[in-house]
Amino acid sequence: MTELLDTARTWLLEGKRTIVVEVSAARGSVPRETGTRMLVGATQCAGTIGGGHLEWKAIAKSRDMLAANDTVARIEHFPLGPALGQCCGGAVTLTYATLDAAALAAWPQAAPLFDLQLYGAGHVGRAIVRALAPLPVRVTWVDEREDEFEAAGELLHPPGRAQVQKVCTDTLEAEVRHAPPHALYLVLTHQHDLDLRITESILRRADFAYLGLIGSKTKRERFMHRFEERGIAPELQARLTCPIGVPGISGKEPEVIAAAVVAQLLQVAVEGVTTKD
Repeated sequence: MTELLDTARTWLLEGKRTIVVEVSAARGSVPRETGTRMLVGATQCAGTIGGGHLEWKAIAKSRDMLAANDTVARIEHFPLGPALGQCCGGAVTLTYATLDAAALAAWPQAAPLFDLQLYGAGHVGRAIVRALAPLPVRVTWVDEREDEFEAAGELLHPPGRAQVQKVCTDTLEAEVRHAPPHALYLVLTHQHDLDLRITESILRRADFAYLGLIGSKTKRERFMHRFEERGIAPELQARLTCPIGVPGISGKEPEVIAAAVVAQLLQVAVEGVTTKD
């Protein structure tokens, strides 16, 4: 959604006459959810409302409006199976409107897919931020080593959609209290005792959506023993993910670990959305 909004701004500044097609209502099995948009110009399109016959008809309708210089908003309702022969059995309502300054002002700001507190700016941390760069996520990246952030370079200002904020501090565990509710956490610093302090702070906060700790099963067992001594409830300890990453992906290269970890974060984010819905 953010990328499409940037395209809409560019097209408007360039004076390209454009129709915004929006899925304004959706019922049953549909290719895209309510709020999905696409842009249709005379020769270009950006975004998608799901492809197939529905999208083809939406593009044709939009270009008819452009050709006729029709600026009046239109609404069309499509039962996908009977009307369009698509395998989806639901129904979609499309709204067609001219792209102008008012349309940009009313464009909804997409919420981030998730908020991630990432502790550790070493090789694995940098690989994870690089893998997250194309995604609409917010990352608070915490480390005590300024030189590691200097090595990160452009990752602090990724060319994609991720928003990355650097926090360089010598009290990493104190940053846990500043995280938003239901954040996702990854702990992968350069010291085991630092990992322990940060992880304990997150467990005591208890409102995390995901807590991943880099390391082996042996490291997890050692940490669990320490947490038990410190009175952390077993049900909280059970929510700790260590080792991190979706199972079945082997390899210790930072890029491989990052791919497995980002896939796991996306699983958690999708499950969270499904649960809320």
